[in-house]
Amino acid sequence: MVWHTVPKAVQLLFPKRIWTADGLENQVYLTFDDGPVPGVTDFVLNELAKRGQQATFFLVGDNLRKNRALGREIIASGHHIGNHTFNHLNGWKTSDQDYLKNIQAFDQEFEASLGLKTDLFRPPYGLIRNSQAKALLKTKKLIMWNVLSGDYDQRIPGKQILSKSIDHTRSGSIVVFHDQEKTVEVLPKVLPPYLDFLLERGFITGLL
Repeated sequence: MVWHTVPKAVQLLFPKRIWTADGLENQVYLTFDDGPVPGVTDFVLNELAKRGQQATFFLVGDNLRKNRALGREIIASGHHIGNHTFNHLNGWKTSDQDYLKNIQAFDQEFEASLGLKTDLFRPPYGLIRNSQAKALLKTKKLIMWNVLSGDYDQRIPGKQILSKSIDHTRSGSIVVFHDQEKTVEVLPKVLPPYLDFLLERGFITGLL
């Protein structure tokens, strides 16, 4: 099951995690998880550039290691990058020590490949133990979301992904798409019309 929006009760349970973002009126925050992946990340960058829109990319460290040029292109295009672990780990299935080491491995790769640091972190699958979150909150912002497109679920028709994403988008929304292998076919059907919707409704895209 895909929750296209996160229930308020869940958000209230974890108030130190960032579910929505304050900003200008009609500002939304586009995010893309799991890249950089050739053929997908560059498609996303092109579509954003066509419309002058910005996004935050939560990268997997091993993908960055394999595709450093794409990582540099994300930065050169004016977008932000966040930590999504080095190996896309499920926090619920990983010891605290191994999880935190994997996050540190991303930071080391990020600095080695791009010469930068980031205080943004998003847990893969949205799954993170409270003990892991407590440790990370000392140095990082835990960026969650309140609009999940479901683009990674190949059972969901593109029209439904688009309509649900549009229906739940509000000012301050943090919206999740994925630039990865599973979305290579659906993103071209969903992302351009969604970005056009933002423009038509006067939404401004902000950076986290």
